[in-house]
Amino acid sequence: MNILVLGSGGRENALAWKLAQSPRCDTLLTAPGNGGSTNALDLDPLDFEGLAKAIQTHNIQLLVIGPEQPLAHGLVDYLKQRTDLGPLKVVGPSQKAALLESSKDFAKGFMNRNNIPTAEHKTITAETLVEGFRFIDQLQAPYVLKADGLAGGKGVLILSTADEAKRELSLMLNPQKNRSEASKVLIETFLHGMECSVFVLTNGTDYVLLPTAKDYKRVGEGDTGLNTGGMGVVAPWPHTSPEFLNEVAQTIVEPTLKGMAKEGQPYTGFLYVGLMVVQGKPYVIEYNCRMGDPETQAVMPLIKSDLIPWLEAAAAGPWPTGTLEWNSGVASTVVLCSKGYPGSYETGLPLRLPESDSALVFQAGTRKTETQLLSQGGRVLAVTGLGETLPEALQQAYEYLDALNWSGGFYRRDIGYEWLNNESR
Repeated sequence: MNILVLGSGGRENALAWKLAQSPRCDTLLTAPGNGGSTNALDLDPLDFEGLAKAIQTHNIQLLVIGPEQPLAHGLVDYLKQRTDLGPLKVVGPSQKAALLESSKDFAKGFMNRNNIPTAEHKTITAETLVEGFRFIDQLQAPYVLKADGLAGGKGVLILSTADEAKRELSLMLNPQKNRSEASKVLIETFLHGMECSVFVLTNGTDYVLLPTAKDYKRVGEGDTGLNTGGMGVVAPWPHTSPEFLNEVAQTIVEPTLKGMAKEGQPYTGFLYVGLMVVQGKPYVIEYNCRMGDPETQAVMPLIKSDLIPWLEAAAAGPWPTGTLEWNSGVASTVVLCSKGYPGSYETGLPLRLPESDSALVFQAGTRKTETQLLSQGGRVLAVTGLGETLPEALQQAYEYLDALNWSGGFYRRDIGYEWLNNESR
């Protein structure tokens, strides 16, 4: 089978790593890929016509779409309308199903219509700004503001005072202030609890749960500073249990799939459900219409089974018999970032990656020249350690990063700190 993984980040690097292990994988390509990709095609993920030509040229039979932008722009719909692409199977939701991520307002309305537990909220526009101020006055600190559209994991503000919340709300709804182009902003009640990410692979009716995870969004240690695309991951979430997974399946996953089907948009592909677990009860804080980054870099190494039959089923086939098996133990991922991220940062800095017999190194913001590997983005590498315990897994990741000793970057040294007696490295 010829497979194409679409995207350029660490998530796509990890997906390609996993799929290349399958005996059913004959040729694996990525587009556009990064410095760690083999058989990379120089192709913009939003160039639908160019992608279709590449599918024909390389006889692609399975397309796995990594990032959210092409899904939100209707890539799956476009490819399914093409009758000249052969027996192509596409893993990903339709444009309307992808509204679960591309419109937080849609997602909240959907959850309310289908009795899926989530935080209380109100959607505000520039015309209803005063109503937004009144709603803020009814809430208790802290205050959560979410831009309605795609934000790459960075469109959320958590503010400590009502005055701050009102000021930021005004700026987010005023594009002239260069803070946001959002036409809508959601104000949510803040849920106090533990965060957990649940990943689903589905054909719209049948589904399988992948290993859970806990990611770390804040740039600073102790979960301080600005939100980022993700600084590290622990997988599975340490409080995962069969009882917890069963409750998530019954109260969230199944109502989501049934609700999307009922509304005429069956959901297929990967679904990321971001949860806040409050006194043992899971609440949805966001949906993503794809796998997370850097969660994929921790989740893929924990999947023991060949993933290709399940991807085929999610795209266009009968559901596999048996179970998707997980490896025992723990995966921990630590992200190496360019200095200055998530603000401005320098690119084009050389990297020399040490060999490792233990840590898995997934490249993200990199590019390769004929002679060297260079930094290309804010999140440069995702280094994953595996172990029977969290300390063992973290030790592998941190030992690699310490040996790398890259002067152009930084990384959080406290991933997993909640479960390590609150001690950072």
